[in-house]
Amino acid sequence: MGSTNRQTDEFVGPIDKIFLWLSEKYCVGRADVASGSLVRVSIFVRNPVKVALIQMNSQSDKAQNIAKAEALVAQAAQDQPDLVVLPEYWAMLGDGTEEFHNSAETFPDGDAYSAMQGMAKRHGITLHGGTIVEKHGNSYHNSTVVFGPNGDEIARYRKIHLFDVDVPGGVSYRESATISAGSDVVTYNCAGHTIGCAICYDIRFPELFRALREKGADLIVLPAAFTLLTGKDHWEVLARARAIETQTHFLAVGQIGQHAEGRKACYGHSMVIDPWGHIVAQVGDHVGITSARIDDDYQAKVRTNIPVHLHHVM
Repeated sequence: MGSTNRQTDEFVGPIDKIFLWLSEKYCVGRADVASGSLVRVSIFVRNPVKVALIQMNSQSDKAQNIAKAEALVAQAAQDQPDLVVLPEYWAMLGDGTEEFHNSAETFPDGDAYSAMQGMAKRHGITLHGGTIVEKHGNSYHNSTVVFGPNGDEIARYRKIHLFDVDVPGGVSYRESATISAGSDVVTYNCAGHTIGCAICYDIRFPELFRALREKGADLIVLPAAFTLLTGKDHWEVLARARAIETQTHFLAVGQIGQHAEGRKACYGHSMVIDPWGHIVAQVGDHVGITSARIDDDYQAKVRTNIPVHLHHVM
């Protein structure tokens, strides 16, 4: 079930020292300047967050994918996570512009959008809804939608970096032929934690992740449908690098196996990575679920010992 914060203490002292320490260890709920350089701060302890990652093998049948996602989320919810994450294009993973556009939804309408609302509310979780195709005016976006435990939409992120590449083996991808890029850097709150949003190919652009860190991200979530050929060499390396440089817990949630009638394949290996770059939970080469509890004390220790956020010069 979704966690709540509880007020535990108040502290009065020099403002710079207070915020440097509090920003690493606590969720600061209120700050009121009392006089001069002194400040009164209400401190809220962040309850431990449990996360669940769902790895899927989505195909072209949208109704079937939705049913499978609902079953997997229900299974994950039995362990009472705060945050559940679906992969990129979980509701339809096909091939070609027409197929993707036909699957698009104009929010808040659409079967996948309604299903995500229902799953979040039914299980009392925050649901980070991987991505689905969003139709907005004349544009189509690869969009993450996040729902709170009451079923309300709390965040929406449109993928910024589009996957236009020719991968080894002769397979070409032109996401820009189907999808328009977004532009906003997006975070949201879950159980007192600030969570940053990214999608798949975004992982290769560290400037986005620095921007998320500067917006206060404690966790970063990246749903993906990473290709098999690039994933076997780059998926883990890139995910661990993003975790290390931002000193965040990094949730990389992928599709697995073949799709598009066997013409394309995804790498899978969904994983939870800690701020030191260690993999603490992972799904293997199959559809499945993994979970982990976020260690806030360890994150605070990493950020205190190597305070890279204080050392940027560019």
